[in-house]
Amino acid sequence: MLTTNTQYNKLSITMTSKPMQTSKDNQNLDLETNTSTFTINNLIDAQVDFMQQWLRQQAEPLSMEAWQWFGAQPLNKYISRDNLQHLMSDWLLSQPMTAVMRKDIRDILHTVIYHPVNDNVPLSELVDDTQVETLANYVGSHEQQRNVLIHTLVGNETFADLLTQTLYHAINDFMESTLDKAGGVGKLMKLGRSSFEKATNRNLDEKLQAYLHRNIKDLTRRAEANAQAHLSNEEVARLLVTGWARIKEQPVSHLQTYLHDETDNSSIDHIEASIQQSYNRLRVSPYLHTLAVASIDTWYDNHQADTIATVAASLHIDEQAMTQFSTALLPVVHDALDSPWFVAHIREMLEAFYAQSHIKEGLALNNE
Repeated sequence: MLTTNTQYNKLSITMTSKPMQTSKDNQNLDLETNTSTFTINNLIDAQVDFMQQWLRQQAEPLSMEAWQWFGAQPLNKYISRDNLQHLMSDWLLSQPMTAVMRKDIRDILHTVIYHPVNDNVPLSELVDDTQVETLANYVGSHEQQRNVLIHTLVGNETFADLLTQTLYHAINDFMESTLDKAGGVGKLMKLGRSSFEKATNRNLDEKLQAYLHRNIKDLTRRAEANAQAHLSNEEVARLLVTGWARIKEQPVSHLQTYLHDETDNSSIDHIEASIQQSYNRLRVSPYLHTLAVASIDTWYDNHQADTIATVAASLHIDEQAMTQFSTALLPVVHDALDSPWFVAHIREMLEAFYAQSHIKEGLALNNE
Protein backbone atom coordinates (compact mmCIF):
# COMPACT_ATOMS: atom_id res chain seq x y z
CA MET A 1 0.00 0.00 0.00
CA LEU A 2 1.06 3.64 -0.51
CA THR A 3 1.29 6.30 2.22
CA THR A 4 2.94 9.70 2.46
CA ASN A 5 5.05 11.17 5.23
CA THR A 6 5.21 14.76 6.36
CA GLN A 7 8.29 15.65 4.32
CA TYR A 8 7.87 17.52 1.03
CA ASN A 9 7.81 15.58 -2.17
CA LYS A 10 8.38 12.14 -0.69
CA LEU A 11 6.69 8.91 -1.61
CA SER A 12 6.50 6.04 0.89
CA ILE A 13 6.09 2.63 -0.72
CA THR A 14 5.08 0.06 1.91
CA MET A 15 5.45 -3.63 1.12
CA THR A 16 3.94 -6.34 3.38
CA SER A 17 3.12 -10.00 3.13
CA LYS A 18 0.81 -10.05 6.17
CA PRO A 19 -3.00 -10.34 6.01
CA MET A 20 -5.01 -7.13 5.75
CA GLN A 21 -4.52 -5.01 8.86
CA THR A 22 -7.25 -3.60 11.07
CA SER A 23 -7.50 0.11 11.82
CA LYS A 24 -5.72 -0.50 15.08
CA ASP A 25 -2.96 -2.37 13.38
CA ASN A 26 -2.54 0.49 10.90
CA GLN A 27 -1.51 2.80 13.70
CA ASN A 28 1.64 0.75 14.14
CA LEU A 29 2.19 0.23 10.41
CA ASP A 30 5.63 1.82 10.29
CA LEU A 31 6.85 -0.44 13.07
CA GLU A 32 5.51 -3.69 11.69
CA THR A 33 6.39 -3.49 8.00
CA ASN A 34 9.47 -3.06 5.80
CA THR A 35 9.30 0.44 4.34
CA SER A 36 11.36 2.08 1.57
CA THR A 37 11.04 5.82 1.08
CA PHE A 38 11.99 7.61 -2.22
CA THR A 39 11.97 11.23 -3.19
CA ILE A 40 10.54 11.93 -6.62
CA ASN A 41 14.04 12.72 -7.83
CA ASN A 42 15.27 9.36 -6.57
CA LEU A 43 12.39 7.65 -8.33
CA ILE A 44 13.10 9.48 -11.58
CA ASP A 45 16.79 8.58 -11.36
CA ALA A 46 15.90 4.93 -10.89
CA GLN A 47 13.46 5.00 -13.79
CA VAL A 48 15.97 6.69 -16.10
CA ASP A 49 18.58 4.05 -15.26
CA PHE A 50 16.07 1.28 -15.82
CA MET A 51 14.92 2.69 -19.18
CA GLN A 52 18.51 3.02 -20.37
CA GLN A 53 19.35 -0.56 -19.44
CA TRP A 54 16.11 -1.95 -20.83
CA LEU A 55 16.39 -0.10 -24.14
CA ARG A 56 20.04 -1.10 -24.47
CA GLN A 57 19.09 -4.76 -24.10
CA GLN A 58 16.01 -4.54 -26.31
CA ALA A 59 17.35 -2.23 -29.03
CA GLU A 60 18.07 -4.95 -31.58
CA PRO A 61 14.87 -7.01 -31.21
CA LEU A 62 12.82 -3.81 -31.08
CA SER A 63 14.35 -2.56 -34.32
CA MET A 64 13.61 -5.86 -36.07
CA GLU A 65 10.04 -5.92 -34.79
CA ALA A 66 9.64 -2.34 -35.98
CA TRP A 67 10.95 -3.30 -39.43
CA GLN A 68 8.64 -6.32 -39.62
CA TRP A 69 5.67 -4.13 -38.75
CA PHE A 70 6.69 -1.35 -41.13
CA GLY A 71 7.51 -3.79 -43.94
CA ALA A 72 4.02 -5.27 -43.74
CA GLN A 73 2.38 -1.90 -44.38
CA PRO A 74 1.21 -1.04 -47.93
CA LEU A 75 3.26 1.60 -49.72
CA ASN A 76 0.27 3.80 -50.52
CA LYS A 77 -0.65 4.04 -46.82
CA TYR A 78 2.27 6.37 -46.11
CA ILE A 79 3.65 7.45 -49.50
CA SER A 80 1.47 9.05 -52.14
CA ARG A 81 2.16 9.88 -55.74
CA ASP A 82 2.25 13.58 -54.84
CA ASN A 83 4.85 12.91 -52.12
CA LEU A 84 7.20 11.43 -54.70
CA GLN A 85 6.51 14.21 -57.20
CA HIS A 86 7.31 16.89 -54.61
CA LEU A 87 10.43 15.01 -53.52
CA MET A 88 11.68 14.96 -57.09
CA SER A 89 10.65 18.47 -58.14
CA ASP A 90 11.05 20.48 -54.94
CA TRP A 91 14.16 18.84 -53.56
CA LEU A 92 16.22 16.70 -55.94
CA LEU A 93 15.84 18.78 -59.10
CA SER A 94 15.66 22.17 -57.41
CA GLN A 95 19.12 21.92 -55.89
CA PRO A 96 22.41 22.36 -57.76
CA MET A 97 25.36 20.17 -56.92
CA THR A 98 27.15 21.48 -53.87
CA ALA A 99 30.82 22.39 -53.96
CA VAL A 100 31.53 19.45 -51.65
CA MET A 101 29.77 17.01 -53.98
CA ARG A 102 31.59 18.38 -57.02
CA LYS A 103 34.95 18.00 -55.28
CA ASP A 104 34.05 14.44 -54.28
CA ILE A 105 33.19 13.62 -57.90
CA ARG A 106 36.53 14.99 -59.10
CA ASP A 107 38.49 13.15 -56.42
CA ILE A 108 36.70 9.85 -57.01
CA LEU A 109 37.16 10.11 -60.79
CA HIS A 110 40.86 10.80 -60.30
CA THR A 111 41.22 7.85 -57.93
CA VAL A 112 39.41 5.47 -60.29
CA ILE A 113 41.15 6.58 -63.50
CA TYR A 114 44.68 6.76 -62.11
CA HIS A 115 44.56 3.81 -59.72
CA PRO A 116 47.60 1.48 -60.11
CA VAL A 117 45.33 -1.53 -60.62
CA ASN A 118 44.47 -0.17 -64.08
CA ASP A 119 47.99 -1.09 -65.24
CA ASN A 120 47.27 -4.80 -64.79
CA VAL A 121 43.67 -5.05 -65.98
CA PRO A 122 42.96 -5.40 -69.73
CA LEU A 123 39.97 -3.77 -71.36
CA SER A 124 38.60 -7.25 -72.11
CA GLU A 125 37.99 -7.71 -68.38
CA LEU A 126 35.59 -4.78 -68.44
CA VAL A 127 33.78 -5.65 -71.66
CA ASP A 128 33.07 -9.20 -72.78
CA ASP A 129 33.58 -10.24 -76.41
CA THR A 130 29.96 -11.34 -76.66
CA GLN A 131 28.85 -7.84 -75.64
CA VAL A 132 30.93 -6.32 -78.43
CA GLU A 133 29.56 -8.81 -80.95
CA THR A 134 25.99 -8.10 -79.88
CA LEU A 135 26.58 -4.35 -80.14
CA ALA A 136 28.33 -4.72 -83.51
CA ASN A 137 25.46 -6.76 -84.94
CA TYR A 138 22.95 -4.26 -83.58
CA VAL A 139 24.78 -1.30 -85.13
CA GLY A 140 25.34 -3.18 -88.38
CA SER A 141 21.66 -4.04 -88.73
CA HIS A 142 20.59 -0.39 -88.93
CA GLU A 143 21.19 0.07 -92.65
CA GLN A 144 19.08 3.19 -93.10
CA GLN A 145 20.76 5.04 -90.25
CA ARG A 146 24.17 3.93 -91.53
CA ASN A 147 23.47 5.30 -95.02
CA VAL A 148 22.38 8.62 -93.53
CA LEU A 149 25.63 8.73 -91.56
CA ILE A 150 27.72 7.95 -94.66
CA HIS A 151 25.94 10.67 -96.62
CA THR A 152 26.52 13.13 -93.78
CA LEU A 153 30.23 12.34 -93.62
CA VAL A 154 31.08 11.80 -97.30
CA GLY A 155 28.34 13.13 -99.55
CA ASN A 156 27.78 16.59 -98.10
CA GLU A 157 28.92 19.91 -99.58
CA THR A 158 31.17 20.77 -96.66
CA PHE A 159 33.24 17.65 -97.17
CA ALA A 160 33.54 18.39 -100.91
CA ASP A 161 34.62 21.99 -100.24
CA LEU A 162 37.16 20.85 -97.66
CA LEU A 163 38.63 18.30 -100.05
CA THR A 164 38.70 20.86 -102.89
CA GLN A 165 40.61 23.40 -100.82
CA THR A 166 43.03 20.75 -99.60
CA LEU A 167 43.85 19.55 -103.13
CA TYR A 168 44.02 23.09 -104.50
CA HIS A 169 46.57 24.19 -101.90
CA ALA A 170 48.60 21.05 -102.48
CA ILE A 171 48.69 21.59 -106.27
CA ASN A 172 49.38 25.31 -105.93
CA ASP A 173 52.23 24.75 -103.48
CA PHE A 174 53.69 22.12 -105.77
CA MET A 175 53.51 24.40 -108.83
CA GLU A 176 55.00 27.39 -107.03
CA SER A 177 57.91 25.43 -105.61
CA THR A 178 58.52 23.72 -108.98
CA LEU A 179 58.51 26.97 -110.97
CA ASP A 180 60.86 28.64 -108.50
CA LYS A 181 63.34 25.83 -108.98
CA ALA A 182 63.01 25.79 -112.79
CA GLY A 183 64.99 29.02 -113.33
CA GLY A 184 64.36 30.64 -116.73
CA VAL A 185 61.82 28.02 -117.72
CA GLY A 186 59.88 28.75 -114.56
CA LYS A 187 59.81 32.47 -115.32
CA LEU A 188 58.60 31.71 -118.84
CA MET A 189 55.78 29.53 -117.47
CA LYS A 190 54.73 32.26 -115.04
CA LEU A 191 54.64 34.71 -117.97
CA GLY A 192 52.48 32.29 -119.91
CA ARG A 193 50.15 31.97 -116.95
CA SER A 194 49.79 35.75 -116.75
CA SER A 195 49.06 35.97 -120.49
CA PHE A 196 46.43 33.23 -120.18
CA GLU A 197 44.64 35.04 -117.37
CA LYS A 198 44.56 38.30 -119.38
CA ALA A 199 43.28 36.56 -122.51
CA THR A 200 40.52 34.62 -120.72
CA ASN A 201 39.75 37.33 -118.19
CA ARG A 202 39.81 34.62 -115.51
CA ASN A 203 42.17 33.87 -112.69
CA LEU A 204 43.89 30.52 -113.14
CA ASP A 205 43.47 29.79 -109.43
CA GLU A 206 39.71 30.23 -109.68
CA LYS A 207 39.55 28.03 -112.76
CA LEU A 208 41.56 25.33 -111.00
CA GLN A 209 39.32 25.48 -107.93
CA ALA A 210 36.15 25.29 -110.04
CA TYR A 211 37.54 22.31 -111.91
CA LEU A 212 38.50 20.52 -108.71
CA HIS A 213 35.19 21.27 -107.02
CA ARG A 214 33.16 20.01 -109.98
CA ASN A 215 35.11 16.79 -110.22
CA ILE A 216 35.41 16.24 -106.48
CA LYS A 217 31.65 16.51 -106.03
CA ASP A 218 31.33 13.74 -108.55
CA LEU A 219 34.02 11.78 -106.72
CA THR A 220 32.25 12.19 -103.37
CA ARG A 221 29.00 10.91 -104.87
CA ARG A 222 30.87 7.88 -106.16
CA ALA A 223 32.62 7.44 -102.83
CA GLU A 224 29.28 7.60 -101.02
CA ALA A 225 27.77 5.00 -103.34
CA ASN A 226 30.81 2.74 -102.97
CA ALA A 227 30.78 3.09 -99.18
CA GLN A 228 27.10 2.22 -98.98
CA ALA A 229 27.62 -0.76 -101.27
CA HIS A 230 30.76 -1.98 -99.52
CA LEU A 231 29.69 -1.39 -95.92
CA SER A 232 27.10 -4.12 -95.69
CA ASN A 233 25.58 -5.17 -92.38
CA GLU A 234 28.09 -7.98 -92.05
CA GLU A 235 31.04 -5.77 -93.00
CA VAL A 236 30.16 -3.10 -90.44
CA ALA A 237 29.85 -5.73 -87.72
CA ARG A 238 33.15 -7.28 -88.81
CA LEU A 239 34.96 -3.93 -88.71
CA LEU A 240 33.72 -3.22 -85.20
CA VAL A 241 34.70 -6.66 -83.92
CA THR A 242 38.10 -6.40 -85.62
CA GLY A 243 38.69 -2.98 -84.10
CA TRP A 244 37.83 -4.32 -80.66
CA ALA A 245 40.22 -7.25 -81.12
CA ARG A 246 43.08 -4.79 -81.71
CA ILE A 247 42.63 -2.96 -78.42
CA LYS A 248 41.00 -5.38 -76.00
CA GLU A 249 44.26 -6.63 -74.50
CA GLN A 250 45.54 -3.15 -73.76
CA PRO A 251 45.46 -2.18 -70.07
CA VAL A 252 42.74 0.09 -68.79
CA SER A 253 45.45 2.62 -67.96
CA HIS A 254 45.93 3.13 -71.73
CA LEU A 255 42.90 5.42 -71.54
CA GLN A 256 45.05 7.81 -69.50
CA THR A 257 46.98 8.69 -72.67
CA TYR A 258 43.90 10.56 -73.89
CA LEU A 259 43.65 12.62 -70.69
CA HIS A 260 45.58 15.51 -69.18
CA ASP A 261 46.42 15.56 -65.49
CA GLU A 262 48.09 18.94 -65.07
CA THR A 263 46.91 21.40 -62.45
CA ASP A 264 45.99 24.02 -65.06
CA ASN A 265 44.78 21.52 -67.64
CA SER A 266 42.94 18.65 -65.99
CA SER A 267 40.69 16.47 -68.11
CA ILE A 268 38.90 15.34 -64.96
CA ASP A 269 38.05 18.95 -64.11
CA HIS A 270 36.67 19.39 -67.63
CA ILE A 271 34.61 16.19 -67.34
CA GLU A 272 33.19 17.20 -63.97
CA ALA A 273 32.43 20.72 -65.19
CA SER A 274 30.63 19.25 -68.19
CA ILE A 275 28.58 16.99 -65.91
CA GLN A 276 27.73 19.98 -63.73
CA GLN A 277 26.74 22.11 -66.71
CA SER A 278 24.56 19.36 -68.18
CA TYR A 279 22.91 18.66 -64.82
CA ASN A 280 22.14 22.33 -64.16
CA ARG A 281 20.66 22.74 -67.62
CA LEU A 282 18.56 19.59 -67.44
CA ARG A 283 17.29 19.88 -63.88
CA VAL A 284 15.46 23.15 -64.64
CA SER A 285 14.20 22.16 -68.07
CA PRO A 286 10.46 21.45 -68.52
CA TYR A 287 11.51 18.49 -70.65
CA LEU A 288 13.22 16.66 -67.77
CA HIS A 289 10.45 17.55 -65.33
CA THR A 290 7.87 16.10 -67.72
CA LEU A 291 9.84 12.87 -68.05
CA ALA A 292 10.39 12.70 -64.27
CA VAL A 293 6.65 13.05 -63.61
CA ALA A 294 5.85 10.37 -66.19
CA SER A 295 8.50 8.04 -64.76
CA ILE A 296 7.22 8.43 -61.20
CA ASP A 297 3.65 7.80 -62.37
CA THR A 298 4.75 4.60 -64.09
CA TRP A 299 6.69 3.37 -61.05
CA TYR A 300 3.91 4.25 -58.62
CA ASP A 301 1.27 2.52 -60.74
CA ASN A 302 3.42 -0.62 -60.66
CA HIS A 303 4.06 -0.62 -56.90
CA GLN A 304 1.40 1.36 -55.03
CA ALA A 305 -0.33 -1.83 -53.84
CA ASP A 306 2.95 -3.47 -52.76
CA THR A 307 4.08 -3.60 -49.17
CA ILE A 308 7.12 -1.63 -48.00
CA ALA A 309 9.01 -4.92 -47.66
CA THR A 310 8.22 -5.89 -51.27
CA VAL A 311 9.52 -2.56 -52.56
CA ALA A 312 12.60 -2.85 -50.35
CA ALA A 313 13.24 -6.39 -51.62
CA SER A 314 13.51 -5.02 -55.16
CA LEU A 315 16.55 -3.11 -53.86
CA HIS A 316 17.92 -6.27 -52.17
CA ILE A 317 16.90 -4.96 -48.74
CA ASP A 318 15.45 -7.93 -46.89
CA GLU A 319 15.22 -9.00 -43.25
CA GLN A 320 18.77 -10.33 -43.28
CA ALA A 321 20.06 -7.02 -44.59
CA MET A 322 18.07 -5.14 -41.96
CA THR A 323 19.49 -7.42 -39.25
CA GLN A 324 23.02 -6.59 -40.36
CA PHE A 325 22.14 -2.91 -40.56
CA SER A 326 20.59 -3.01 -37.08
CA THR A 327 23.68 -4.72 -35.65
CA ALA A 328 25.94 -2.13 -37.27
CA LEU A 329 23.88 0.67 -35.70
CA LEU A 330 23.91 -0.77 -32.17
CA PRO A 331 27.02 1.20 -31.05
CA VAL A 332 25.29 4.40 -32.19
CA VAL A 333 22.11 3.47 -30.31
CA HIS A 334 24.04 2.61 -27.14
CA ASP A 335 25.97 5.87 -27.26
CA ALA A 336 22.72 7.78 -27.81
CA LEU A 337 21.09 6.09 -24.80
CA ASP A 338 24.06 7.09 -22.62
CA SER A 339 24.25 10.63 -23.96
CA PRO A 340 23.41 13.63 -21.73
CA TRP A 341 20.75 14.91 -24.12
CA PHE A 342 18.81 11.62 -23.99
CA VAL A 343 18.97 11.46 -20.19
CA ALA A 344 17.88 15.10 -19.97
CA HIS A 345 14.86 14.52 -22.22
CA ILE A 346 13.80 11.38 -20.34
CA ARG A 347 14.16 13.18 -17.02
CA GLU A 348 12.14 16.13 -18.32
CA MET A 349 9.41 13.77 -19.51
CA LEU A 350 9.21 11.95 -16.15
CA GLU A 351 9.21 15.21 -14.20
CA ALA A 352 6.32 16.42 -16.34
CA PHE A 353 4.56 13.10 -15.75
CA TYR A 354 4.81 13.27 -11.95
CA ALA A 355 3.88 16.95 -11.94
CA GLN A 356 0.37 16.12 -13.19
CA SER A 357 -2.22 16.64 -10.48
CA HIS A 358 -4.07 13.37 -11.04
CA ILE A 359 -0.78 11.46 -10.85
CA LYS A 360 0.05 13.14 -7.55
CA GLU A 361 -3.37 12.32 -6.21
CA GLY A 362 -3.25 8.75 -7.44
CA LEU A 363 0.12 8.15 -5.81
CA ALA A 364 -0.87 10.13 -2.71
CA LEU A 365 2.05 12.51 -3.05
CA ASN A 366 2.40 15.26 -0.51
CA ASN A 367 2.81 18.70 -2.10
CA GLU A 368 3.39 20.53 1.15
